[in-house]
Amino acid sequence: MPTLSDLVVRHTALDEDDLDWLHSLVSDWQLLADLSFADLILWAPLLGEGGWIAIAQMRPTTGPTVYHDDIVGSVAAKGERPLIDTAWNERRICREGDPDWSTGVPVREETIPVRRAVPDGEARFLAIIQRSTNLSSARTPSRLELTYLQSASDLAQMVAEGRFPFSGEEPILVRSPRVGDGLLRLDRAGRVTYASPNALSAYRRLGLHADLVGAELGRVTATLCYSDEPINEDLMIVASGRAAKETEVESGGTIVQLRAIPLIVGGGRIGALVLIRDVTELRRRERELMTKDATIREIHHRVKNNLQTVAALLRLQARRLQVPEGREALEEAVRRVGSIAIVHETLSHAPEEFVDFDDIADRVIAMAGEVSAPEAAVTPRRVGGFGVLPSLIATPLAMALTELLQNALQHGRPRRLQVVVEPGAERLNVLVWDDGQGLPEGFDLDSSTSLGLQIVRTLVEGELSGRLAVEPREGGGTEVRLSIPLPSGPA
Repeated sequence: MPTLSDLVVRHTALDEDDLDWLHSLVSDWQLLADLSFADLILWAPLLGEGGWIAIAQMRPTTGPTVYHDDIVGSVAAKGERPLIDTAWNERRICREGDPDWSTGVPVREETIPVRRAVPDGEARFLAIIQRSTNLSSARTPSRLELTYLQSASDLAQMVAEGRFPFSGEEPILVRSPRVGDGLLRLDRAGRVTYASPNALSAYRRLGLHADLVGAELGRVTATLCYSDEPINEDLMIVASGRAAKETEVESGGTIVQLRAIPLIVGGGRIGALVLIRDVTELRRRERELMTKDATIREIHHRVKNNLQTVAALLRLQARRLQVPEGREALEEAVRRVGSIAIVHETLSHAPEEFVDFDDIADRVIAMAGEVSAPEAAVTPRRVGGFGVLPSLIATPLAMALTELLQNALQHGRPRRLQVVVEPGAERLNVLVWDDGQGLPEGFDLDSSTSLGLQIVRTLVEGELSGRLAVEPREGGGTEVRLSIPLPSGPA
């Protein structure tokens, strides 16, 4: 399905500022659909054709839909939808006309012009919202439904006057309160004129024992949440409905999210809507996750410290050994432990179990370069990037790279040594090559007794479910190919 941006750029004369305004409107028009109990379709004038194209659509969560199929991208010729033409030509909300029975279901159609206020200039009319209400379940409306409909009417008037969405405000979060979570209607003085059952329940959980209707919401909320502490100014602004903002209040272990929508009609503020959502359980889970993440990072930090202690003990023992083979074996063990410690150190700073492996690879390469003979002066190089890898891959891959680089430097005596990375969507391909002495005659990976290669094979094929190939390099030297399947991870 084409996006709003695609349709606007290809089929209309709207500019970039107009598109930004429409994006802001569409990001928050679920509020209008739910208050209206109606489907919303955004129609933009076609470039040079005199018709209309549907560029966005929203269904209500509070009532039955009219359009079961998506109609974004549909085109209507001029005159095909008279209410849209009238709203555009006369720059007003059109509500006249009898219900439409063409689909077998009574549907009331209304159209709302979308206006963008332009500083120091004439306002621009950008599009038309078609509001379609399914009347098949019509009945005598309750007090809640009447409040919803009156609020929807005020909000529609704000759209027509260019006062909604609120320009210059931060974008509304995905987890902001919705109409069904809880709604309060305030008058101009910030007093509650209507409280939905869900909103009243949320305030009961905050500790309210009196009735909300008739009370000044800012004062009541501050009384519930603060005793000797200074009052949060954002709370007073939101709870009084004076600005389009969000905040959270906490009392008695309950956390409630508030979002204020000032109602400004005809140039004056007539009141406000305050959407309310009990987010106690959500915040409790978020805090648990934060605690868990901090615990995991601390564990990685302590593992790294313990590994460094083990490496230091092995290094100390190696210095006391008089047997060269034993000393060399302990030094190799030190480097293996060090490669694992590098991964845990990186994970101790990462918010998730994913790490930027390029930094780890560079440190492993630098550590391996330290074991090369001074007269050889070989500096391994990395070509290409590994990107972000999960820790389940990072640890064995770091160890495998350590072994391959050490083998190449100690036994191949190369002049050049490179690690070439070819990341893909499903597999990570790594080539480690050198121009050294090459493989011994009759080399066979399956029958090789090299401890380093045995370790690499176990890590690549056993732990990473990958493929390992060790072959002579054309022109001299050795090349080792690793092909490792990648799980889906962060983008």
